[in-house]
Amino acid sequence: MQYQAMLRGAANRMAALGVIGGSGIYDLPELREGESIAVSTPFGEPSAPVRRGRIGQTDVFFVPRHGIGHTYSPSDLPYRANIHALKQLGVTHLLSLSAVGSLVESLPPRSLVLPEQIIDRTVGRRRTFFDDGVVAHVGIADPFCPVFRNAVREGAAAAGRAVEPRGTYVCIEGPQFSTRAESNLFRSWGATVIGMTAMPEARLAREAELCYATLAMVTDYDVWHESEEDVSVEVVIANLQANAEAASEILHAVAGAGLPARACGCSTALDNAVVTAPAAIAPPVRERIGLLLGDRLPEE
Repeated sequence: MQYQAMLRGAANRMAALGVIGGSGIYDLPELREGESIAVSTPFGEPSAPVRRGRIGQTDVFFVPRHGIGHTYSPSDLPYRANIHALKQLGVTHLLSLSAVGSLVESLPPRSLVLPEQIIDRTVGRRRTFFDDGVVAHVGIADPFCPVFRNAVREGAAAAGRAVEPRGTYVCIEGPQFSTRAESNLFRSWGATVIGMTAMPEARLAREAELCYATLAMVTDYDVWHESEEDVSVEVVIANLQANAEAASEILHAVAGAGLPARACGCSTALDNAVVTAPAAIAPPVRERIGLLLGDRLPEE
């Protein structure tokens, strides 16, 4: 299978960093002179061609989540294609740069957060690679890789940037912002920040056995905060532009230090996860999931 061959090739390469840029982060200046790679996947085309370059000794692959010119709504994003494309290119660690709203007083606009948990409130998105003829159950109790999160935290410290190292991200469908009642409900659940793209991205990253972390960049207090103006696109973009400089410095520190060894369960998340009998998996389905399962899928 071509995707099994890709996996064997990727396994022979060193660790590589994937970066998905959210609203306002449509490229990385360090990679502008790098190679642009058009990638085709069994799940369609990614949001844009993937840009490849190096930061320090680390290979870095970047894709703008919302496409060139911000053409994809959060609910319409090709999440599966984005993750699969990065997997095809040999990415092992994936850093999501995401704009979020704050649900707590202690995290004002322009704060940076490394969430530990997610509450998924999305309802209309394809959230797995394993459907249409194959079923796999992957654990996602801890959706962000603790080892990679710690490496990003250390990178922030090295860059002199303060980062809140814990919290819960509530992911809503969008593209509209929350109502005031919803915002207060999420606060009552103990959520820390609110965004629109961490799911199913985190689910798919785990199925692709990538070490995944989100650097959540606070652009506004969500609408619960009555002393602030209600959230608007103008406020979001202005604060996100201010956060982009910090994100770039942290990314440089993480890549410059070298990616951490995969002393976690992310790289073996699919071990024993497939429950469909091998004989019942049709050849086209085998081809579709070949990169993900590799040699763990017995021959017909």
